[in-house]
Amino acid sequence: MATSPERRRPRRGSIERPVNARLYRGTWLFVALPLLLAAFSVGRPGILPRSQLPPAFDTTTATGLAGDLADLYPNRVPGSEDSLKATDWVRDQFGSFGLQVTDDAFDATIPGYGRTRLHNVTAVVPGLAPAVVVMAHRDDAGLSAGANDNASGTGALIELARLYATPSAVGGSGAPVSTAHRIIFLSTDGGAFGGVGAARFLERSPYRNDLAATINLDSIGGHGRPRLELAGDEPRSPAASFVATAAARLREQTGERPGRVSALGQLVDLAFPFSLYEQAPFVARGIPAVTITSAGSRPPAPLLDRPTDLDEQTIGWIGTASQQLLASLDQGLELTQGTTSYVYLGDRVVRGWALELVLFGMLLPFVVTAVDLYARCRRRRVPLTSAAGALRSRILFWLFAAGVLFAFSRLGAFPGGAARPPSPDSSVAGDWPVVALAALGAIVFLAWLVPRERLLPRRPATGEEELAGHTVALLGLAVVALLVASTNPFALIFVLPSLHAWIWLPHVHDRSAVLRLATYAAGLAGPALLLWSFGSRFGLGFDAPWYVLELFSLGSVRPAMLPITALWLAVGGQLLALAARRYGAYPQAVDRRRLGPVRRLVRTVLLAILGRRDTRERHRAVGG
Repeated sequence: MATSPERRRPRRGSIERPVNARLYRGTWLFVALPLLLAAFSVGRPGILPRSQLPPAFDTTTATGLAGDLADLYPNRVPGSEDSLKATDWVRDQFGSFGLQVTDDAFDATIPGYGRTRLHNVTAVVPGLAPAVVVMAHRDDAGLSAGANDNASGTGALIELARLYATPSAVGGSGAPVSTAHRIIFLSTDGGAFGGVGAARFLERSPYRNDLAATINLDSIGGHGRPRLELAGDEPRSPAASFVATAAARLREQTGERPGRVSALGQLVDLAFPFSLYEQAPFVARGIPAVTITSAGSRPPAPLLDRPTDLDEQTIGWIGTASQQLLASLDQGLELTQGTTSYVYLGDRVVRGWALELVLFGMLLPFVVTAVDLYARCRRRRVPLTSAAGALRSRILFWLFAAGVLFAFSRLGAFPGGAARPPSPDSSVAGDWPVVALAALGAIVFLAWLVPRERLLPRRPATGEEELAGHTVALLGLAVVALLVASTNPFALIFVLPSLHAWIWLPHVHDRSAVLRLATYAAGLAGPALLLWSFGSRFGLGFDAPWYVLELFSLGSVRPAMLPITALWLAVGGQLLALAARRYGAYPQAVDRRRLGPVRRLVRTVLLAILGRRDTRERHRAVGG
């Protein structure tokens, strides 16, 4: 009986096996050099010496002040009656110490609350510049008494200010405590709503250009282990010696290393700069700042935030450590100035520039392989024009969708306000604007009708057409990666999975649908990592996609990231069509069908809008 011949493996470089796997594997050897440099960059930061002055922080007084603030003024939402009374209360406390007290009143728009009057209260200990800021926000979300978040930090702030009081103001005698640097005690408003008060202080305070370090106290009366929050609004980190000193002062009090975000979490924070604490705007301005807290990446649940739940021991640990840290900074502040970027691994740090080199190096295997794939197409005379037309249509569609999102945010369809992260406890974080999102979806769907007819397959695509579609999309993905690298190199961690998974889609195009779609799904690990971070670390759960969209709407994310995301979605759309066998060759002009009534209407509206824009630009050019 005759036997069927065995199926031969496709030849390397053929349409069935176009990706040069040897070249891809070999290029990974070049990543060894950045990894070696990263290993040599690991170091242990220095620690400032401990002050010889005995601790004078009064834990009982600080806890009592926190309880009084929470009991007397439990609803301290910015602009409320309790908020105004709490402002007067803090101002009176500072004034009783004989310090120079000022009240900065300003207006800000808080998402979900509208235009609101806020107050920053400062008490200044005279000294030489640069200044050290000790701060705590006094407002809360209005859902409970706000004892831990953040009456506890405010109570400790007032107690620390008392240690620098004029002796005559507190019934003593002698000279006031002398400091080598000016010390600013700052009670901010709007801290529970993205650090609005901290951002205001950096914009308008007369001391904003002479700041050297900031200690933020937030939710220090919980039962959790004291920890440090380091993330900024930009991909920067506070000076490592400053952070190491803060950790050492806390360890002296608690006997254990303070908590910190994991190495992966720190890398995510550099890739997508975000924090709910008020050190973030300071770090973004190049001012080393840390938040000392007993909570996690998100402040504690407000419904359980009562004065009776305060942990006096934790307040004492963090308050005493803050006093000792302040004294250490006063003695050796010049050793801890500036910001950089790094990731903590235990007691050691990996420098940010070394991590960037590693991430850049990990681009190389993909870029070289994608360019080789393009060269093979050119040698085989595989036409790429049709595939480029399909990708162009997808890019225009997603850029239009991004533009509609931008327009909706500017027209007030989504909750608007200061370009600060909205509170996860507010309504804007969890109440999706269904009507606005439905309108956005409807407009985007109508816009999709314009390119849809040309992108749908009229016949099964040939092997060459699929190879062209893959090649053009992968080249577009390389452009996306380079744009991301030029904007924020750390953000490559969100793109690298798609690079190194989707480069194999041409290799598996004739395999089972499960393998093709699994390969495609592996490329979505980067965005999934971002959403997982928001969903788990910040307790947003399934509201994470809407919250990230709200950050784009408020302008809390770099503007360039919106069009870059649109480009990535366009590339992903073309590769998904190929993986699902729904890819069609882009038709030539003579083969295109006539537009239907709906598509004609949409096209007419879009061309009218673009025509008016071109006319205005020509008029401006003539006028200029």
